[in-house]
Amino acid sequence: MSVAKLSSSERRAALSLAGIFALRMFGLFMIYPVFAVYARNLPDATPSRVGLAFGIYGLAQAVFQMPLGLLSDRVGRKRVIAGGLLVFALGSAVAGMSHSLAGIALGRFLQGMGAVGSAVLALAADLSREQQRTKVMAVIGVTIGLAFGLALVAGPMLEGWFGVPGMFWLTAVLAGAAILLLYVAVPRPEALEVHGETEAVPALLARVLKDPALLRLDFGILAQHAILTATFLGVPLVMQAAGVAADHAWQVYLPVLVASVLAMGPMIMLAERRGHMHGVMLAAVAAMGLAQLGFMAHAGGLWLPAVALTLFFAAFNFLEAALPALISRLAPGKARGTAMGVYSSAQFLGIFLGGVLGGWCQGRFGLVGGFGFSLALACLWFLSTWRSQPPGGDAGSRPK
Repeated sequence: MSVAKLSSSERRAALSLAGIFALRMFGLFMIYPVFAVYARNLPDATPSRVGLAFGIYGLAQAVFQMPLGLLSDRVGRKRVIAGGLLVFALGSAVAGMSHSLAGIALGRFLQGMGAVGSAVLALAADLSREQQRTKVMAVIGVTIGLAFGLALVAGPMLEGWFGVPGMFWLTAVLAGAAILLLYVAVPRPEALEVHGETEAVPALLARVLKDPALLRLDFGILAQHAILTATFLGVPLVMQAAGVAADHAWQVYLPVLVASVLAMGPMIMLAERRGHMHGVMLAAVAAMGLAQLGFMAHAGGLWLPAVALTLFFAAFNFLEAALPALISRLAPGKARGTAMGVYSSAQFLGIFLGGVLGGWCQGRFGLVGGFGFSLALACLWFLSTWRSQPPGGDAGSRPK
């Protein structure tokens, strides 16, 4: 992505704030490939409790992120971001010291309370000109995606070196590095402003929550991250059954992620350049459901889960980019930040529901039940998308 037209201050703000996001998200995501295997050996482990501990940070994040964004308008962005990162580091330390799922769940909840995403984006808006703001936000968005991919590959290796408790401690250290980056590298804004295109405005909530097109996209991101969380309650166990040790799982994730990124390119080209967004979205949602069938039918082998993971991540990465772009396109300009705030809260609520309901289904019906929950949710999402009018990109008209 070209940042040539950004001023030196804007480039500095974009890269430093992206770094803060990346350090935090890397810490959250790196346990995804290893947590299910580790947690099942704890003394109070049941599939439901594993799911709760895995997903509970999403509940706290959904509850606290918009209020902390609004608080940053009153007391200052950096204060709220630093305070949130301290709480996040505290939660990571609590999880690292815990030898039970109850303690890890408490730590994960505290991690979610440090919900600084809205405040970071508001600071990014304060530090950029309106005509360059989209580029700054895009730099941050791309960095989050890279952090996710790197975390999935690095997580198994880090687990082999430090164990899962050590990974939680590393997450606390990364949060400290993010605070240092905040005060050393991020410029000081000249003034705090409320940017309706990037921040939630309480007076506009009702308008956003009554919009059927936006609500369908909110359901989509909720379903997507519920499926992601529930899937990673089962995939590490499938890997283990296929003879892949947890600390060697990166050897599967690395080629899978590379292949999925290569597959995502043609999907984006078809959706945007040829105006087939609705059809490609339907195909991507269907692919996420088909991947669950592949996980269910693995029968102890590795090739089928690897193919299913490639299909899953190609679809997931495409939808992760397409859904916020559609929210931004469909939301009224002054309500765009509010729409994105609701959308982001739905995303984190999905993480919580995926952990709780996916874990319950896995406990009740085994691995097939956990993947079956994700399949059922993908089917609901497919029907919701299929019955809607094409979202903006096909006909150029706004869904009603």
